[in-house]
Amino acid sequence: MTTVHTSSIQSLPLLARGKVRDNYAVGSDRILMVASDRLSAFDVIMGEPIPGKGEILTKMALWWFDRLGHLCPNHLTGEAPESVVRPEEVAQVQGRSMLVKRLKPVPVEAVVRGYLAGSGWKEYQEGRAVCGVPLPEGLTNAAKLPSPIFTPAAKAQAGEHDENISYERVVEMVGADLARQIRDTSIAIYEAAAAIALTKGMIIADTKFEFGLDENNKLVLMDEVLTPDSSRYWPVEGYEAALAQGANPPSYDKQFVRDWLEAVRIHGKPWDKTPPAPRLPAEVIEKTAAKYREALERLTA
Repeated sequence: MTTVHTSSIQSLPLLARGKVRDNYAVGSDRILMVASDRLSAFDVIMGEPIPGKGEILTKMALWWFDRLGHLCPNHLTGEAPESVVRPEEVAQVQGRSMLVKRLKPVPVEAVVRGYLAGSGWKEYQEGRAVCGVPLPEGLTNAAKLPSPIFTPAAKAQAGEHDENISYERVVEMVGADLARQIRDTSIAIYEAAAAIALTKGMIIADTKFEFGLDENNKLVLMDEVLTPDSSRYWPVEGYEAALAQGANPPSYDKQFVRDWLEAVRIHGKPWDKTPPAPRLPAEVIEKTAAKYREALERLTA
């Protein structure tokens, strides 16, 4: 297994480096998406990679794309990523890349919540609603919602936080027809995925999807889908106990890193959550890698 913090594909033009993915142009109609082993926390990229993370994210995304195609077309071309790079660059892309169609991105993070957690829980406490969606009284942290809700966000510039917005704002941004299609498709995908995950003993508390438009203005599911980086996964065991305590259930993501970063002291002071990030100890790296591996193994077993 090759560990890749930052890819370097010289044979293709670099389009952009995200928090995790490096995107390269393949002609004018395709993109090579390389999932690195980078990890970001509090919107800061850590200096140390999480071994195997990029391959795990890619395997999970492909697993889900294969099961959700009947609900929405996706951006996969079906071509081998290794076919568009030089032989000496294959090791950087093998097992961690997707060769995808180039689309016009929709500037909305399509977030669906089936449970109350994270920023949704904070917002609910303030006004009994999330992104303008009213919710009943008496819900607690990690509670299952009466039905999944669409709580979109506006995509932020690099290094900034996405901003929660109302459905009405989405209508203003993309038009009523496309907004309705994004909302309905996102909820349908979430419901189908949540049902599949439950059969594996996993709860998908919430997730975010990204969509693009093809040359015929048809909605296409793109980027990653239903990975621990874009979704909040909880094991079924332990959920009821956490719910009774009003606590956050254990999750399959980078919580080990977040918890360590919250506790670490630099010259006696907490880290201010700006670059550079503190150096991650080996134990935190391994525990985080193990959580990602467990999520993949449990889901695909």
